[in-house]
Amino acid sequence: MTLSVAQIDRETDQLVGEWLTLTEVAARLNLSTGRAKQLLKDHKLIGVRRDGGGPQVPAAFIAGGDVVKGLPGTLTVLLDAGYDDVEALRWLFTPDDTLPGSPVDAIRAGRHTEVKRRAQALAF
Repeated sequence: MTLSVAQIDRETDQLVGEWLTLTEVAARLNLSTGRAKQLLKDHKLIGVRRDGGGPQVPAAFIAGGDVVKGLPGTLTVLLDAGYDDVEALRWLFTPDDTLPGSPVDAIRAGRHTEVKRRAQALAF
């Protein structure tokens, strides 16, 4: 299985803010770059191409030396709902007054069950 990484649009890129290269992801997770790449293949993380470079991952997906709890499951739900990687990023980083903040903010705050429930509702 080859790693397929989408090119991100400017609007979504700006929503995300801080990005990490795969090398930076690997360092923060104390993994090899190959293992970090496997996290992308397994959809435990989403990476996109920015400015024609290699895959980059939102910095918000990593906290305390690990992938943010609840993120991989939420990504699975979004991809199962038909979202591509860029659409999933846009949804995760778009502010939602009912949360409050963005879905990724809520996941980082430990409210991943609520975010996953909302993501599941997108499929219907």
